[in-house]
Amino acid sequence: MSDRPAIVVYGAGSVGCYLGGRLHDQIAVRLIGRARMAHVLRERGLTLSDLQGFHRVISGTSLDIQTEPQAAVASLVLVTVKSADTAQAGRELADVLPPDALVISFQNGLRNAEILRNTLPGRTVLAGMVPFNVLQQSPGVFHQGSSGELMVEEHPALARFLPVFEAAGLPLQQRQDMPAVQRAKLLFNLNNAINALSNVPLRQQLAERGWRRCLALAQREALSVFAAAGLPLARLTPLPASWLPRVLELPDALFTRIAPRMLAIDPLARSSTWEDLQAGRRTEVDALHGEIVELATRLGRRAPVNERIIALIREAETSPVKWTSERLLASLQQA
Repeated sequence: MSDRPAIVVYGAGSVGCYLGGRLHDQIAVRLIGRARMAHVLRERGLTLSDLQGFHRVISGTSLDIQTEPQAAVASLVLVTVKSADTAQAGRELADVLPPDALVISFQNGLRNAEILRNTLPGRTVLAGMVPFNVLQQSPGVFHQGSSGELMVEEHPALARFLPVFEAAGLPLQQRQDMPAVQRAKLLFNLNNAINALSNVPLRQQLAERGWRRCLALAQREALSVFAAAGLPLARLTPLPASWLPRVLELPDALFTRIAPRMLAIDPLARSSTWEDLQAGRRTEVDALHGEIVELATRLGRRAPVNERIIALIREAETSPVKWTSERLLASLQQA
């Protein structure tokens, strides 16, 4: 397709393909990704589903999928690349984006929007947050396995796109406190690595108190570091962020009664870190646990639990090890 699309999704991975696919019926969308993904989507099309029963198949011939940064000319660009690739993405986009382009970073981590602003001077770059899990079940097949609404930094330039996202089933919740939102999301994302080490689906992992206690250790350490830095966290669930470790440590029977009120997760969901390990890709652990470790260092402190999790994921990237919750908990308690 040669016509200029209204929206470009820059980074056709799990989240990028899912967002682009949901928007596809509402507006002209172009996906930009690696050649391997482009080949899959052209050959197999795009299949989307979610835990609420949504299901959509989009033929490969109707998709606008490109591989070159020069194709990223649109009014709105959603950046969904891995955090480690953000600076490169920004440099690539700087050469092609029109001055009035609006950019939203829908990425894990805390600093991607800032990196994009530095590499895209003069453009409007907004921080966004994807609260739900998306898993590529097989090539070209993407499933949203948990609940939540997209959040984005409030800005007047979003007005023309709000009805489009609403019609696509992806309402944009505008926030004035996105840094606090991102820190709260990071608290939840600390489970990505633990889920990967457990090698079981998210719901099964979170149903076992031993795995939850591992997460509680990482979260409590993160909460301590954020508090020491004077950085507040937004409330993303009915419970304040500071209560999460205590809820995680509850007995299984009580936790399973409370958890559905906080977050719906279906049996298929797994973390993006697990998916990266299965695909032999470098994970985003530095953009998650690494943020806690780095902030602690700046404060003259340590974050040994999160340091240990980073080390274990780095080991798993090269030589997978089978963990039990008991072994992992003992390892983290000794950190």
